[in-house]
Formats: sequence, structure tokens, C-alpha cells
Amino acid sequence: MRNTYSATAYAIAIAFSGLARAAESVSGPAALDPAKIVGSDQCGKCHQQEVQQWMKTPHHATFETLHRNPRAKEIADKLGLQSIKRNNVCIQCHYTRQVEDGHERVVAGVSCESCHGGAADWLMAHADYGGAGITKATETPEHRTKRETDAIARGMNNPHNIYLIARQCYDCHTVPNEKLVNAGGHLAGSQDFELVAWSQGMVRHNFVRTGGASNATPTQEKLRVMFVVGVMTDLEYSLRSVAAAAEKATFGVTSAQHAARMKKKLTAIQKLVNDPQIATALDTVAKLELRLGNGPVIVAAADQVGNAAREFAERADGVKLADIDSMLPKPEQYKK
Repeated sequence: MRNTYSATAYAIAIAFSGLARAAESVSGPAALDPAKIVGSDQCGKCHQQEVQQWMKTPHHATFETLHRNPRAKEIADKLGLQSIKRNNVCIQCHYTRQVEDGHERVVAGVSCESCHGGAADWLMAHADYGGAGITKATETPEHRTKRETDAIARGMNNPHNIYLIARQCYDCHTVPNEKLVNAGGHLAGSQDFELVAWSQGMVRHNFVRTGGASNATPTQEKLRVMFVVGVMTDLEYSLRSVAAAAEKATFGVTSAQHAARMKKKLTAIQKLVNDPQIATALDTVAKLELRLGNGPVIVAAADQVGNAAREFAERADGVKLADIDSMLPKPEQYKK
């Protein structure tokens, strides 16, 4: 039986594919290397207001609260984990590890480098405005472009291309761990996660573009691009979770259902904007078989969708996306 791109067909295919197994590993953003972490104190030397805003969020608070949460303890017990702060399963998404005196230790919750990447290799490039005495205000446009390019090449997830940030969000908010969901009882992703709504509420820290004057909301043009990139990235990471599924259970079925919703949403966007990168993403998944044993093919499709999202984020003109305004969340819907 052949499978089309639907959650129902996916479930049927699982029922008839008892011996099939998905790919053992799924590609995506590189895991944070504790040896590359410099810590939020270093970031705060230039981005003090951003760090202060971060300290008001659950991303920061999780360092002190998660290990005391009864639900978190229940999940850890089901998985046989003795310490929430001392296992890769929980640390991967909820904490930041750093190498100190030759030893790895948890130093923060979800921190600056959880989103922007371990900074050891790119921090100097990011902070170089063009020589002695030159500041961000006097940096030339040419040097700024070079600085951003160099930092990204060294591993920085620079919000200049919102996809680089979005993939970090979805790498955790889709909960890419089958055992954690099926055996541990963890939610199969934040089903209501949407990039604009969740990034423009309490976690917003947009001080750079206003010269440190205010925590501003991006322009409507940027929000349009962010919204589309979020849908494309959500589709990509839902596919990655489907590819990782090895059994007919909550993790795989929920991931397939979510991928189907994102495909439908992206199709609705495309009808309004007719964008070539969105067309590429939709063509990639048009006849994709979401079934056990098809992991490598699904991962390859996810990679193509991700490439399309990155290209869209780099080149999209938000002015031309005005027709999707009715689809964007309103400020009162932003995550508080």
C-alpha cells in the first residue's frame, strides 16, 4: 500500500509495516558543544538589556524550577533518569552546559547560546566593527555585511536570517525524541507553538535595532517573513520527527498530523503570495510517503524544506507579503 501526505494514510501505513524501522538518526542543528559556550555574562557585556529581558522569561527560570517540577520528575522516573540536570535527554532542550575547569556543568536554562549558538568561535568576529575606535554606529555597511557573514560561517545563528533562529526553536518545540514521548509521557511538542506569537511576547529582546532605546516589535514586513519562515521550519522539523518514529504511537502519529497541518497552512500562504521558495518546499512534500522505514527519504525532504526556508528568509521581501496579514497573530495573542 502506498502512502500519500496525510496523517490517516500514515497511520494505515504503520499498521501494515510492522517490520519497518525509521532512520536511527535525524539531522538538524548541531547540538551545543559545552566547550564552545562562553556564558550569558559574556553576552551581557554588550547586550545588557537583552540579558535583563531574558532573565524575566521561563527560558531563564527553568534553571531553578524544572528540577522541582513534579511533572518533570514523573517523566524522569519513567525514563529511569536519576537527575533532571544530569542527563542528555533533559539538558538537550532545557539547559545550557559549559566546560569549566575541564568539567561539564549546567550553568543556565535556555540561554543566549541555546538560540544563537555556542559563541567561542564567532564572538570576536561578531564584536569586530572594523578596527580600533570604530563602533557599531560608525561601522561601514560593507564591513557589517562581512562581519555577519564571518560570524555565521563560524557558527553564529544570526537573526539577520530568521531561519537560523527558527530552527533552534523548532528543534526543541517539536520534541524530537520518541522515547521521551512514548515512554516518558512528555508532550509530543508544543502544538500551539507559532514563531511570531511565541517570539514577540515575553521573550522578545529587540533592542539592537532601536539603539538600546526600547524593546521594539519588528516591522510588519519582518513579521510577515518571520511568519512564513516559521511555518516552513515547523514543517521541516515535524518531518524530522516523523522520520525518527519507529512505532505506531503518540510521537509518530502526532508528528505526522502536525506536518499535515503545516503543509495545509503553507499551501494557503502560497495561494496568496506565489513564492518560488515556498513552491519548492511544497513540491518536495507533495508526494512524500510518511511511513515507517522511509526515514532517509523523509529526512532528505526535510533538508530540502529547510534549505528553501533559509533561502526564503534571506531573500524575501516582506512588502510583497501583505496579503497574508490576516493570517498573522495579533499582538494580544503573543505569548506572555
